[in-house]
Amino acid sequence: MSRKDALTGRGPMSGNNRSKALNKTKRKWNVNLQPVTIEINGKKQRVMLSAKTIKTLKNKGKLK
Repeated sequence: MSRKDALTGRGPMSGNNRSKALNKTKRKWNVNLQPVTIEINGKKQRVMLSAKTIKTLKNKGKLK
């Protein structure tokens, strides 16, 4: 399973670690995925959503 938000499609970001000596090494920031049960087309389905998406849906009243 890929580390992507099922609703928004957000995935991991990449960048560099930087030390005090300004050495750089590649690193990755993963999305904070959480399992959530939501209703899609009248059927309950378990999907992986990011914590940010869950927070947004709760604020909009779409998720309990």
